[in-house]
Order: sequence, then structure tokens, then C-alpha cells
Amino acid sequence: MSSLYSTFTQHLNITSVQLELILSKTLNEVLNSPILQQELNSLDIDLLKETLPTAGAVLAKELPPFYNWLKNELGIKRVPDSPDHTTKWVVGFVNNQESLTHLVELHRPVPRPALEASVPRLVGVFAGVEDKQIRQEWQKAVAALCLILVVASREQDRLNGVTLLAS
Repeated sequence: MSSLYSTFTQHLNITSVQLELILSKTLNEVLNSPILQQELNSLDIDLLKETLPTAGAVLAKELPPFYNWLKNELGIKRVPDSPDHTTKWVVGFVNNQESLTHLVELHRPVPRPALEASVPRLVGVFAGVEDKQIRQEWQKAVAALCLILVVASREQDRLNGVTLLAS
């Protein structure tokens, strides 16, 4: 779990105390929170748009092994056949064509432990990008999107009466 927390605190401008608070809130509270809005507003959308070809190449290369890991190590049954869907979604999000609530709905079937275990690895797919600014911006964007997924998954578990282990 500490890997999940350190991923968020390393790539987002939030402290571990803020993270604990965020993770205890409902999805709606987080989507409307000043902290999340500040994170999303701080993304350099122009840089992300400009470097979509770089991100697309990274995702095309790194997602197939990531999907295999999800299937084989975490037991996730429904994973995309190719990186195309994820890449198109990221492009759509950067271009304001995809919503955060749609992202959450797409990931509802993923069990929370598997979702949380996958965050550091997914954010890490950009570690090989040589340009530091581009690498950090994409890691920040992916971390912000993953934070929303983790909040939604934790909220769903609370609604279903699943006990969340202390982190």
C-alpha cells in the first residue's frame, strides 16, 4: 500500500495527510474538491496535447505487458486486447472529449486491491521518457486519473460493506 501512497505523493502536489483525507471522501466530494481541481488545472494540457504522439508510443509499447500482468498476476479477467482503447481514451480526455465519470464507469468491474496494486506500475510506464518535463507531466496526469479511480473504488467498497484495511 505504501507504494500506492508514495506514487500519489510523488507525482501529485499533495501530502500524505491530504491523501488520507481524499481517500476517505466520496467520489462526488473529491471531483468537486479544490485539491483535485487544483491538480487537474495545473496539468500542462498544451504540453500533453503536443506530446500525445510520445505518450501513444509509450502506451503502445508498455500497455501489452501491463495487461498481461493484470491478467496473469492479478487475475483481472476483462482487460483490453490492445493499447488502442486506453490510448484513445487518454487522447479524448486531454482533448476534453472524455469525462472522469466515464473513466470511473469503465473501471467499476476492477476489484479495488487489483486497481490499487496497478497504480504504481501504470504511472511508471512513462519512466523511460527521456525528457524530464514530458515524463513528469504524463506521470502527473496518469496519477491524477488513477487517484479518481481509487477514490471511486474505495467508495464502492464502503457502500458494499467491504472493510478497507488501514494503509
